[in-house]
Amino acid sequence: MNFFKLKENQTSIKQEMIAGITSFFALSYIIIVNPLILAEAGIPPELSVFGTILVSAVGSILMGLWGNAPLVLTPGMGVNAFFTYTIVGSLELSWQQALAVVFVSGIIFTCIAYTSISKLLVEAIPDSLKHGITAGIGLFLVVIGLENGGILADGGANSFITLGDLSQPLVLFTVIGILLSGVLYLRNVPGSFFIGIAVITIISLVTGVHEVGASSFSLSNLSDYPALVGAFDFSTVLSVPFILAVFSLTMILIFESIGLFEGMLEDKTRFTSAFKVSGIMTLVSSLLGTSPTIPAAESASGIKAGGKTGLTAVFAGGLFLLSLVFTPLLSYIPNAALSPVIVITGAIMMENLKHIPFDDFSEWFPAFLIVVMIPLTSSIVDGLAFGFVAYPIFKLANGEFFVVKKAMKVVSFLFLLTMVAIAII
Repeated sequence: MNFFKLKENQTSIKQEMIAGITSFFALSYIIIVNPLILAEAGIPPELSVFGTILVSAVGSILMGLWGNAPLVLTPGMGVNAFFTYTIVGSLELSWQQALAVVFVSGIIFTCIAYTSISKLLVEAIPDSLKHGITAGIGLFLVVIGLENGGILADGGANSFITLGDLSQPLVLFTVIGILLSGVLYLRNVPGSFFIGIAVITIISLVTGVHEVGASSFSLSNLSDYPALVGAFDFSTVLSVPFILAVFSLTMILIFESIGLFEGMLEDKTRFTSAFKVSGIMTLVSSLLGTSPTIPAAESASGIKAGGKTGLTAVFAGGLFLLSLVFTPLLSYIPNAALSPVIVITGAIMMENLKHIPFDDFSEWFPAFLIVVMIPLTSSIVDGLAFGFVAYPIFKLANGEFFVVKKAMKVVSFLFLLTMVAIAII
């Protein structure tokens, strides 16, 4: 295992395995949810489940072996919605044409990843915004975890969000799981998050609170899956809707990936190789018949569980492959067991707020916009857009426009164009 430099990173095979398992379970929902979202675009869910599993397995293993980063790549939530509801729904492209959009975006993404442009973009982003990105993703995870666990619920007409029904056993188990996992983490217990998942799962099953439903997944559909592989349609490649889709999707993928890498990678020297993997996997996603992969924010749960090298991602990728056979077993794990891990992970990521200079309004307010707009819009790229567009404006108002790097000005303008393009769409 010298390949992963475990000793240099002060970790072990056991620690990386626990981290990989934690990341996988925190992300296991994507196996079911992604095909259901893509089904609304017309892609058969009983087939796209294979694309989801395979691209997650290949992406994670490649990220581990090439990028040596403890990050899991899966089809992104939000990105899959953009694929279905914007590219197919609003722009009225077929799902085959949408896959062609993903392919072209992947080519552009990969070209940028293999040039100095990627480094230029990262270096242009101010530190305050980078810390804002980390905290914003963290708050986003907190909201996701609380909603999945039932602690937060849709407020309906009176409020966009409200307190969930605490009388429900699974909601109470979520609360108990947060306390248990938090205490174990505070006491530096090895595998604290994994222990929390196991304990709440066992309690939920023993008490009969969590009912295991039947799985519609079947390996018998695997023989039909090749119908999705390489199912591109480039007939509309020169049309305005196709070009708008490519521009918007490329911006989303590049800057959401940059934001996630900056927010989660503790060793920034791994950024370049990890970014290259992300670009290549966009191409692979289109080939395998699914929406694009991104570094999953839930990877942070594995990192906080002790994951420091690519071995974490390899273990997670291996579990995705095993899920081809054992996916029905995932139904035994309730949201009440997974949500606490996501909540605590997000809360820990918000520690980066302490690095933002709150004595300079022109620095902290754009970062603040990122922090609040990511969870409020349920979109990392939308949150980035608000902060990135605001930054040069407030620097100009403060008489410090000269400190904004040229690349940052270009990025801010591109984000503005993206917001306009999406508004037009």
